[in-house]
Formats: sequence, structure tokens, C-alpha cells
Amino acid sequence: MISRRSLSGLAAGVAAAAALGRYLPLGAARAAADGGKSYPIVKTDAEWRQMLTPAQYEVLRKEGTEPPFSSPLNNEHRKGVFACAGCEQHAFLSETKFDSGTGWPSFYAPIEGAVDTAEDRSFGMLRTKVSCSRCGGHLGHVFEDGPKPTGLRYCMNGLALAFTAAEA
Repeated sequence: MISRRSLSGLAAGVAAAAALGRYLPLGAARAAADGGKSYPIVKTDAEWRQMLTPAQYEVLRKEGTEPPFSSPLNNEHRKGVFACAGCEQHAFLSETKFDSGTGWPSFYAPIEGAVDTAEDRSFGMLRTKVSCSRCGGHLGHVFEDGPKPTGLRYCMNGLALAFTAAEA
């Protein structure tokens, strides 16, 4: 049985942690969640909110997911580079993009060193989440049902990416 004093102490601790979280850089909280990894780009929550749209913030910083078939990047077929929308780090080359039929931009390989992966047990599933290795922004998930040569499907949120076409 939990005593009133224990419950009161727990509530105070949760409130203090929530209040402190408003002032700590979001990169510090993400680093703790990613096993202590620190990222070269660290911003406060307020800075991320100021530079990202609300939908981008939800995906990149809160690990949200955009609705399937909602991204214009699904139909992007030009030669170029897909970068993290949070820090502009190049993440995927257009040559690795394919139509997975899932409703999200999909790639069979990232640019070397551009992404980090970690176990994700949210929603009662076991998945592998993909984050930008530079700012820790959530990009999407990777699955083992992709095409050759890797057999992987990097299923990315279009909101987490920015496309730059190659110069002709």
C-alpha cells in the first residue's frame, strides 16, 4: 500500500521533472533516451519550436508520425539529396529511394554515418527507430522488408526531410 506521504513525494518529483524539462535543451533529454549519446547540434525546446513548423516539431522532436500518403516527397523523383529538416544534414540520396507502397518516403540505405538506430518498443511493437546522427531528430523507422541490395526499408516521415534537387 502506498502512503499519502509517498504519493505526495512522487507527485512532487514528477512535477519538478516536468518543469525542469521545459528549460533543459531537448538534445539532453533525447541523449538520455538514446543511451547517453550526445549530438553535435543541441537546441532548447523553445528553439526547436521556433524553427520548425508544429507538424515538423511533433515528428522530429516528439517522435510522431505523419499520416500515410500525406507527404509531397512520396512523389519526388528528381535526382538530389534528402536531408534532415531539423539540421540540414544529408541523410539519403535519391538513388536509394523506392516506392514501398506504404505511404511514406522509403529508401534502401542512408548516407554512411547520417543516421542512428535504436530499439523502439512503443505501441506494444518492437521496431527500430531512425534518428539523425547530427541533431537526434526522429526520422522514422527501418524494417527488414526492403529491396536489394540491402533488404532494408527506411520508412521516413516526409515532414522530417527536406529535398534539394541536384543541379543539372
